[in-house]
This record gives sequence, C-alpha cells and structure tokens, in this order.
Amino acid sequence: MADDRHQQRQQRLKEKVDARIAAATDSRGILMVFTGNGKGKTTAAFGTATRAVGHQKRVGVIQFIKGEWPNGERNLLEPHGVEFQVMSTGFTWDTQNRELDTAACLAVWQHAKRMLTDETLDLVVLDELTYMVSFDYLPLEDVLEALAGRPLLQSVIVTGRGCHRDLLEMADTVTEMRPVRHAFDAGIQAQQGIDW
Repeated sequence: MADDRHQQRQQRLKEKVDARIAAATDSRGILMVFTGNGKGKTTAAFGTATRAVGHQKRVGVIQFIKGEWPNGERNLLEPHGVEFQVMSTGFTWDTQNRELDTAACLAVWQHAKRMLTDETLDLVVLDELTYMVSFDYLPLEDVLEALAGRPLLQSVIVTGRGCHRDLLEMADTVTEMRPVRHAFDAGIQAQQGIDW
C-alpha cells in the first residue's frame, strides 16, 4: 500500500515536471542575479561557471572589489581558457579612495562591455557588480544597456548585496542568499579554499 501511494505521488510529480519541460520553448541566454546578505553568491556563480566550462562552454569573469590575494577559482578556471579581469584595488573599505575606486571600476567595466558583446562567450560573470552601482562608481543605465544588448544566447551572472531593483526586474532568475549562521560571526577565521 505505502509503495503504491509513493509510486502514484511520484507519477503525479513526473507529469507536472514533464509538462513544465514541454512548456519551456524559449531558447536564449538568461540573466541571473545572486544577491542577499548571506554567504555563497560568488561561490554559486563560480559553481555555474565551472559547470559551463565542464560542458565546453566559453566563460569570461569580471571581478569588482577583489584584491590581489590568491584566488582559487581563477587558479582552477584560467588554465581552461576562462578570461579573468579583476579590479584589483581591494575592498573599498580598505582603499577608502572614491576617485581611485571609480577609475578602477570604469577601467575593468570596459572589459565587461567587451565581453557582453562577444558572441563566442556563453557565460559572463560580473562578480560584485551590485556594489559598483550602489556606490555610484558605475552608472546603472550603462549596466542595463550593456545587459540588454548582449548576444541572444549569452547568459550573465551578477553577484553582490543590495542589487538595484531595475536589475532585479530585468533578471530571469534571482536568488537571494539569506544568512542563518556564519562561522566568522562566531570568531572563526576565514579559510583559504573555503571562504576565499
């Protein structure tokens, strides 16, 4: 009896899933936003980038607000043909120099715009882009225009806290990371290979 009920539930679930798959007929790249105050936004983006590379897709990465310390994702993906362009000024709370940070942002944004017109790139990761918009280092209109004009089959991932509502509305997929507990808050040091 329990096995029969389980089989019937699973069959109903299968029918629903099959119907949703059949209804998904649009074929194009998607815009994904990973935002929220929880940990894992960049990790999720690089998980997707790794998956794409594993399927022989071409990937480009722009990293805003990152420093020069060792980058495990870059160490893994760059030898597989993934281009990385890194703002390299470090965290804005360390530099405390709006003019320098804005100039660095605009310089790396030129690489992002190039990637967002490159039809050979299947996926572009714009890591920590949301901060560039909220700090007014990068005009929102430029970002929206570049995303709207990208090649039809190109997917993009935007990460960072406090994503602007216009970016959220434009996105096909939005995931909000919510903090429940974080080891760092309990005084445990951030760990290379785990946290960064």
